[in-house]
Amino acid sequence: MGKVAVGAAVVCSAAVCAAAALVVRHRMRCSGRWARAMAILREFEENCGTPIGKLGQVADAMTVEMHAGLASEGGSKLKMLISYVDNLPSGEENGLFYALDLGGTNFRVIRVLLGGRDGGVVKQEFEEVSIPPHLMTGSSDALFDYIATALANFVATEGEGLHPSPGKQRELGFTFSFPVRQTSISSGNLIKWTKGFSIDDTVGEDVVGELTKAMERVGLDMRVSALVNDTIGTLAGGRYYNPDVIAAVILGTGTNAAYVERAQAIPKWHGLLPKSGEMVINMEWGNFRSSHLPLTEYDQDLDVESLNPGEQIFEKIISGMYLGEIVRRVLLKMAEEAAFFGDTVPPKLKIPFILRTPHMSAMHHDESSDLRVVGSKLKDILEISHTSLKMRIAIVELCDIVATRGARLSAAGIVGIIKKLGRDAVKDGEKQKSVIAMDGGLYEHYSKFSTCMESTLKELLGEEVSDNIVIKLSNDGSGIGAALLAASHSQYLEVAES
Repeated sequence: MGKVAVGAAVVCSAAVCAAAALVVRHRMRCSGRWARAMAILREFEENCGTPIGKLGQVADAMTVEMHAGLASEGGSKLKMLISYVDNLPSGEENGLFYALDLGGTNFRVIRVLLGGRDGGVVKQEFEEVSIPPHLMTGSSDALFDYIATALANFVATEGEGLHPSPGKQRELGFTFSFPVRQTSISSGNLIKWTKGFSIDDTVGEDVVGELTKAMERVGLDMRVSALVNDTIGTLAGGRYYNPDVIAAVILGTGTNAAYVERAQAIPKWHGLLPKSGEMVINMEWGNFRSSHLPLTEYDQDLDVESLNPGEQIFEKIISGMYLGEIVRRVLLKMAEEAAFFGDTVPPKLKIPFILRTPHMSAMHHDESSDLRVVGSKLKDILEISHTSLKMRIAIVELCDIVATRGARLSAAGIVGIIKKLGRDAVKDGEKQKSVIAMDGGLYEHYSKFSTCMESTLKELLGEEVSDNIVIKLSNDGSGIGAALLAASHSQYLEVAES
């Protein structure tokens, strides 16, 4: 019996030792994996770094590229497109104006009644219409006839006091958010369709001409006074309410900027100088690139796999379309190389663009003690259950790295514009305000992003200058802004002035 007991004791102690060894090995393996995951995160953070010196270089590079783009066509990655908008709204505009906002699978028709200096926007009405999928790949006539019919139906609902003055033609501002080669304030040829549209017979045609012919076919007497994009609409909407607005920046799914330039400072402009002496420039700043931009392996891979490799580099690191995707790519590497989520890589994590920027924002803003929003987003979107608190903390930190880089680079871009306009220094005794009109869901809804952007502006410009720089949310530039531009470029203005 004694020998059996001793044998059993030996076997038991051997089993305990083996189990203990397994636990130790498991802990060592876990701590090794965790160390590897953190090394990936730290390396990414370092490569995303935006110290103030680097941001200054980015701002200077933006200014240099602006000069180059204004000097000649194709002189820069920044297109610096002449918009032909030389007369921004002043607040004096009077009367009834329409806008058509076509930028995706829906379009909006808008009616605005303006009451002059004292009246402002007296009334505003709009209707949203979805475009049937077959019209997005059909013929040009079919698409524009559909739009013109919806516009005519909307005009037919004009209520009491919402009619144009007798003998006056209705006027429309047309926001067309596709690549266009603008030829005048009210004409522009389509370069290519994007966003799921593919209508070959519109390419190369004047989109205002296409809309005008369609309006004639449906018996609608209306003139397109202005063809604009959403950024210029935001600038117009901002200027209507505040004469100190000098630029507009969109930070949403995509990103762009437009600003007011002295016409004499545009070497590539060969027309007569406008009476106002000013011209609005559509920068198309999403296409900005510079050796000073802090690009990582994840950004390079995202670019190579995108629909437009080598293009829109600035947009791909600062805009809402891409921030969540960058987070997903880093998490995927942590999962593949450091088993961050366990022995198997979560299948959903391999799907590009599954993690959208609103999801990232919700995780970044989670202030609960156990970060339960982070846990629920991982479960609902990526089907990852059972995440520890320290894993969730690491994910919030990752969101912060990506958002901070985007916000600080956005600020550097704005400083580039301010420098180009010579407003980056306080002149003796001058207290000139410079207002930047902002629009876009990223800026409006991702508060950690917008707060970081604004504090970085102060850091870059210094307290004295930044006191005179104001960032102002200016909603719905693509709608009301286009109607205001129809008013400021009305065919009846010159008659009234003479």
